[in-house]
Amino acid sequence: MVIDHIGIVVKSMESSIIHWQDCFGYKQLTNPVINSKQKVKVVFMVKTNSMTIKLIEPVGEDSPIYQYAREGGGLHHLCFRCDNMTKEISFLKTRGYRMFTAPEPGEAFSNNDIAFLLSSQRLNIELIDTEFKAEMIEPDITE
Repeated sequence: MVIDHIGIVVKSMESSIIHWQDCFGYKQLTNPVINSKQKVKVVFMVKTNSMTIKLIEPVGEDSPIYQYAREGGGLHHLCFRCDNMTKEISFLKTRGYRMFTAPEPGEAFSNNDIAFLLSSQRLNIELIDTEFKAEMIEPDITE
C-alpha cells in the first residue's frame, strides 16, 4: 500500500482552493465531484513532488462531516492505494482496524470502490485500488 492522498475537511471549497494555491503552490487537479452517498463535494489538489490533497466540503446539514466543517474542519483521513482491497481490509482487521464504510463505488474515483476503516488510534483510513480521479483537468504543475 502507498499513500495516495490526504483528505482535509473544509468549510468552503472555493476559498480553500484559493488558500492551497496561494499559500502552498498547489494546483487544482479535478473539477468538483459530488459524492452522493457520503454527502460531500471533493476536489483534488496537486503539486510537483508533493502529496495529493483532497479537499472535502459537506453538501448539506445531513453530511457526516457537516459539524466538523462548521467547527473549522481539518485532517479527515489518509488514503492508501492498494492492489487488492479485499486482502488489505482483511489484513487491517487482523491488526485491530474496524470497518467504517464497506467497499462501495466512489464518485470521485469514477465509481471504483472505496472503503473506510478506523484504527485503534482513531485514525480514519480510506482504501482505494485505482490511481484514476474523476473529472480530471490538466493543471500546469511545473514550478
